[in-house]
Amino acid sequence: QVHLVESGGGLVQAGGSLELSCAHSEWTSAMAWFRQAPGREREFVEAINWSGERSSYQDSVKGRFTISRDNGKKTVYLQLNSLKPEDTAVYYCAARNGVLARAQAEEYDYWGQGTQVTVSL
Repeated sequence: QVHLVESGGGLVQAGGSLELSCAHSEWTSAMAWFRQAPGREREFVEAINWSGERSSYQDSVKGRFTISRDNGKKTVYLQLNSLKPEDTAVYYCAARNGVLARAQAEEYDYWGQGTQVTVSL
């Protein structure tokens, strides 16, 4: 069982930055960040495999958000830059038992409790 704990969310003005962290209890191969805004489905943000190779399929965050990991610290990060009000959501960290990073939520086996990011005008 892998436990994930997110931190780093908060309230920020549009154009600002945040860094989210996800501490995981056990080493995992593929990890990802998802987000869910009120009334909307959970949405893929970015994923990363064990070697640090990123998977970025989400056009709305490309060039603004960056996933990274520190395997020694068992921590995955999500750097959020140039934040927009539409980025407001609960951000979730996820891990899967498989080797490859995926963009589908159902491919992930473990989830954190989420951290709220709110972007004001």
